[in-house]
Amino acid sequence: MKTSVLRVDPLQPETAPIMRAAELIRRGEVVAFPTETVYGLGADATSASAVDKVYQAKGRPSDNPLIVHIASFQQLRSVVRNPPERVRELAAYYWPGPLTLIFEKSASISDAATAGLGSVAVRMPAHPVALELIRRSGRPIAAPSANLSGRPSPTLPEHVLADMEGRIPLLLDGGPATYGVESTVLDMTADPPMILRPGPVTAEDLAPLVDGVAFGGGTEGQPRAPGMKYTHYAPKAPLLLVVGGANSVADKMLPVARLKVSGGATVGLLCTDETLERFPPDIPAVSLGSRFAPYGMAKNLYASLRKLDEMGVGSIVAEGFTGDGIYATIMNRLRKAASEIIEDGAADEVRQLTESVRRHP
Repeated sequence: MKTSVLRVDPLQPETAPIMRAAELIRRGEVVAFPTETVYGLGADATSASAVDKVYQAKGRPSDNPLIVHIASFQQLRSVVRNPPERVRELAAYYWPGPLTLIFEKSASISDAATAGLGSVAVRMPAHPVALELIRRSGRPIAAPSANLSGRPSPTLPEHVLADMEGRIPLLLDGGPATYGVESTVLDMTADPPMILRPGPVTAEDLAPLVDGVAFGGGTEGQPRAPGMKYTHYAPKAPLLLVVGGANSVADKMLPVARLKVSGGATVGLLCTDETLERFPPDIPAVSLGSRFAPYGMAKNLYASLRKLDEMGVGSIVAEGFTGDGIYATIMNRLRKAASEIIEDGAADEVRQLTESVRRHP
């Protein structure tokens, strides 16, 4: 299969490419398309056979549910049952946008899209191309990120092609994603509502509109939302995550990198602007941006991980962060991607660093 690429201007979505993509959706095919978070891999959410093609293209476990994308509040009524009254204000404030809400599922949505669950994760994307594709297709679109399962999510069309070339018939190229990390997932069937996956809309953002919002979900049993159970977002090279403040984390990362190099490994560093100059030039490093611009770091995260893979490094030592809000979102993704984590404040840091390197030379 040859994957066609059609360029679409996000500010003035052209009809012809989107009509072509919409026709493929109606025919039960899979299309990659841009959203404001990451690129999605979409199919008709009402068709089990179409949704199965998404799982096949990604190599995704079948018990990992998808998010259903809609283009209007009227469409919401066709995909969920009994939406709670408190959702109205929340959705009116954050939709279109990077917030996914979990409801009771209506019979119109395929069980394949929800991995057999009685609930469905729904969002209205804030991207002109995505919204127009949903409208033109006349279908709610089930879409995870458009990457091979477990890999960093795609924020550029080139990332989609790197994973999906020959696996899907069409990619709508809408340029770079805005946020660079997946949507926040909030379970509205729980009391109090529960954040199952942090994202651009933080707990602090939600607090004025959602009383007692909590974090939860765990990793046991069947996941109720994407990003909960399986390894996600991981580069090809094993990633060792070192957590700490800006003044101490570089001093922890450098011994790890040196020990790996001495063992014959090729090492790359994932760091920030504030720590970049503290590393020697003989160890390649990629910066996420400034710690003082965390949304910029989030936007650059997946592209930076993919860049380190393209550099051919055999191991990645990554800078971790402390803090709430979007910092917690970045750390959620890094923790999911990491093969090992060295926490801040370890009782015996030298021993921990050395033993970590020996286990992952």
